[in-house]
Amino acid sequence: MTIRSSLVILAALAAWSCSQDAEVVSPSKTAEWFLSETNPIRPSMRTAMEGVYRVVEGQGMFGDLVALKWSYVANGPDTTYLLSGFFGRDVAFFELEGGTLDSVFFFAGTWRKMVNTETGLVRLTITRSQGGAQLFQPLPVIGKDSITFVGGWGSGNDNPSTTMVLRYDRPLYQATRLEIVAHRGGGRTSDLLPVSENSVEMVRYTGRLGSTGIEIDIHITRDGVPILYHDSNLNLRLTQKSGLVGPVEEYTYAQLQGLVRLINGERIPTLQEVLDAALYQTGLRFVWLDMKAVQASMPLIREIQKEYVAKAAAAGREFEVLIGLPTQDKVDEFLTLPDYQQAGALCELDVEKVRQTNARVWGPRWTEGTQVELVAQMQGEGRRVFVWTLDVPAYVQEYIANGRFDGILSNYPTIVAYYHYVR
Repeated sequence: MTIRSSLVILAALAAWSCSQDAEVVSPSKTAEWFLSETNPIRPSMRTAMEGVYRVVEGQGMFGDLVALKWSYVANGPDTTYLLSGFFGRDVAFFELEGGTLDSVFFFAGTWRKMVNTETGLVRLTITRSQGGAQLFQPLPVIGKDSITFVGGWGSGNDNPSTTMVLRYDRPLYQATRLEIVAHRGGGRTSDLLPVSENSVEMVRYTGRLGSTGIEIDIHITRDGVPILYHDSNLNLRLTQKSGLVGPVEEYTYAQLQGLVRLINGERIPTLQEVLDAALYQTGLRFVWLDMKAVQASMPLIREIQKEYVAKAAAAGREFEVLIGLPTQDKVDEFLTLPDYQQAGALCELDVEKVRQTNARVWGPRWTEGTQVELVAQMQGEGRRVFVWTLDVPAYVQEYIANGRFDGILSNYPTIVAYYHYVR
């Protein structure tokens, strides 16, 4: 993809995401009846079918390659597994549920392009001769051309009759680790996802977009409750009409809970509600606490951070929560903590502030460039470097290919996942 075409994509993203009239019509779910008689796909099967696939038919719509990756959402004793496909064209992806019957695999779900409001249905199968028999082996051995998905896609609620064929090419790239960190709890309200930004529902949703971590925006209510909300003020960009106006921090938690609903009907959540969802219901492994709170709140946030480090250890989960330091004021607050040297932080300021705060992660702006030597210097000190906020596809590709970053914060984790996994 050229820089020119990527800038066109970015302009399209900006144009429609700012429009109040744009609407994504969610296709009717067909997975229920299509998969109703199937059995769950075993863990060994899920692991084996992950990989980079050639798009044999459907390239004109989705591009030449797709990276297939599983995610999950746990709800009490029930867990839903979703197979996502990340394409290189038009920030496209699909999300599918699947099941098996007599060595045949069935998948059904939806596709979406993030550069516009295009969406539709997808149905795919893997027959016994197209890889189903191999996947049913106790230890599946998968090589080039050993798995083929065959089926179709359609627009809107149309029958998915336009042919799609995906053929296994190689494993997902795993030589180096990259945290794919999604902005605003997993995705922006302006991008017309089916759930609102900075909500518990978005945290549960974002894994299917390829996210391994999330950035969340922390404010403190008038009565001292940490909540998630991006903007300083309540507004119709993020919430339904409520009659409340002005700074979100001027209201009590009870007022916000009783009177305010986010655009898609969710409540403004507490920090603990979101961390519980991320830790116990998803496979997310990284949380960046963006400290937008006006009032001094660092001791409170530090105690919550310690609480969830302990909970993750008790659950046997890899789960890191870092306190974001975006300004000098927040750095000054952080340095007043008696144990700031041990508290995990992500500092967005210069490297001397990173050292002063003993931050585990340095977070430079993407506009500073790849900064390969400085990144290597930080990594040589045992720190990681996460660049933000990287959205243009060609720049994502360049920063992954030529940079040495440990993480990328993006509004479009699907495109970060694509370029990371296909390299």
